[in-house]
Amino acid sequence: MKLFLLILTTITLSANELQIKANSFDADQQKGISTFSGNVNIVKDQDEINASKIIVYTNSENKPTKYVASGDVSFFIITEDATKYTGRSQKVVYLPVKKEYYFYEDVHIKQLGEKNEIISDEVVIKTIEGKAKAKSNTDKPVIMIFDIKDKNETKKEQEAKK
Repeated sequence: MKLFLLILTTITLSANELQIKANSFDADQQKGISTFSGNVNIVKDQDEINASKIIVYTNSENKPTKYVASGDVSFFIITEDATKYTGRSQKVVYLPVKKEYYFYEDVHIKQLGEKNEIISDEVVIKTIEGKAKAKSNTDKPVIMIFDIKDKNETKKEQEAKK
């Protein structure tokens, strides 16, 4: 129990209020691995990930270096420029130092507030740089959905705001 509290406290203190809920917990402090299983919910600031299992990797200072979520993953993330995304995939890897998300298998991401969507096998979102990329690992294509306004629509919207 002491190990659990030590790891949970360390994760919470080092990550500006990180909360993890799960049905079970297993940790190996020597290896820097904490495994949360069963209805896992992880929340940091406004970002949230839900999954069947989440593994948190920590460095020698017990600071999280990588999160791996697997099994029917759903998520809500906000990038450095306040862009909001929601979606689902089968696996998500988050690298907190770089603030990068890697989504794998049956990825479907929607940008909130815009009609922008990505459907793919693999998607990378680099929140600091404001970059995203997608690729297909199967015979299915990457699907991008955008809302493109023509010049007349943009002028009408600007006039309506006046």
